[in-house]
Order: sequence, then structure tokens, then C-alpha cells
Amino acid sequence: MGCGSGGMNLSTIAPANGHKVFCVKFQKEMPGLDEIPFEGHPLGQKVYDNVSKEAWKLWVEHMKMLMNEYRLNLGTAEAQEFLIKQMDDYFFGAGAALPEGYVPPQSK
Repeated sequence: MGCGSGGMNLSTIAPANGHKVFCVKFQKEMPGLDEIPFEGHPLGQKVYDNVSKEAWKLWVEHMKMLMNEYRLNLGTAEAQEFLIKQMDDYFFGAGAALPEGYVPPQSK
């Protein structure tokens, strides 16, 4: 293929900087998630459209704390729905509440 030959359709290539969103957590435009979380659940698309990768990392850490503190069994529908509700509150509501009596680990 020579220089200038039209063998590549540039419209199908993802932009170098990827998917951008106006992040609801940081209130600025930032790189978005690479794929829709919880595909098929309405909240998944909303998160994909409004949450940055950086905010998602914060949520994952918060979610780990919730799973540990509440000793959630993610094999149950109740635990999954609890986490989805917490995620909705974390990003789009008043914020996810910390478990009663939760004491954050000491920083080293």
C-alpha cells in the first residue's frame, strides 16, 4: 500500500484519546470507561455516559469496602441489587453512606 492510498477507513478507528464524558463526580470532562458496566441494566449506560475512569476507580474501592463491611455474597440477587443501589447513590444521588460504625483504615 503506497502513501496516500485509501486502504484504511479512519472513521472506524477509535480516537487516540478515547471516550470522553463530563464526569458527575469531578464535574469536568475526563476519559470515560472503555465499556458499559452491567450491560443490559439501565444504570450501566448511565454510568458509561457520565462517569470517568478515575471516578470509577474510586467507586471500585468504595464497593470493596461495602462488600467487606456488609459481608456481601455477590451470588445473591439481594447483594447485587444492594450494590447497584449504592452505586446509583454514589454517582447520582446524595452519595453512598458509610456502614454504621465504619472506621477507615489508618494511613501509613
